[in-house]
Amino acid sequence: MDAVKKNERIPRVLIFGGTTESLRVLDFLEGFDLYVVLSVATEYGRECAGKHGRLQVICGRMDREEILSYIKENFIHLVIDATHPFALEITANIRWACKEARTEYMRCLREELEAAEEMPVQIVRVSSVDEAVEYLSVTEGNILITTGSKELRKFCRIPDYKTRCFARVLSVPESVQSSVECGFTGRNLIAMRPPFSKEMNVATIHYADAVFFVTKETGDAGGMKEKIQACLETGTTLVVIRRPREAGGLVEEICDELDKKFLKYRLTV
Repeated sequence: MDAVKKNERIPRVLIFGGTTESLRVLDFLEGFDLYVVLSVATEYGRECAGKHGRLQVICGRMDREEILSYIKENFIHLVIDATHPFALEITANIRWACKEARTEYMRCLREELEAAEEMPVQIVRVSSVDEAVEYLSVTEGNILITTGSKELRKFCRIPDYKTRCFARVLSVPESVQSSVECGFTGRNLIAMRPPFSKEMNVATIHYADAVFFVTKETGDAGGMKEKIQACLETGTTLVVIRRPREAGGLVEEICDELDKKFLKYRLTV
């Protein structure tokens, strides 16, 4: 980025995301004369944001010191954290950096899928991946894991995991390589890109001959409804890792705040 003048009049907004929520916030901010930067961890996140022409995208994971440096060096006025609900480490790092830089911070939350409680599907709720592994270790039958590659190694503790467990991960090199290193190869490794329809989930369940479908509590934006419907149709037990509780606002609430904050920068048609 070119050198930034500290007294630049246009507010500078840094969004951490690549999620559905971050893209919705970006859509909203298209109506304002702001300098907006989106920080994503992977090339897949960059591709998802490709339609936003005026947007600058930076790609790659940053630790908390790197986040702090970026905020300071680029004179960021506001940081919006729209990262995944389970990305606890990056959220902690962003919060820390904003506090150190004395920069305003907003946490954008994912809406929960309340309808899940009303659907007649067998659901086992656990508080962590470790608890899911503990539960599944004393069961029988194949397991379809859709929690991502980052914590896949923990599932290796399940007896006969190389034959029982099937991992569905993002079809990007780092996810596939990480899964292979954990011992998931051949037909037990499914690399695909979301979104996944109910029909695709049903087909994957049949492919794995799965008795259990493991997922994080990702909400409607993360395809939770389609997973529930697929498990209901196939009689598969859904093992749900509960979402961490945190303070923040939903997309609509965040956009309302942004509308008030940047009212004088709204573009006129």
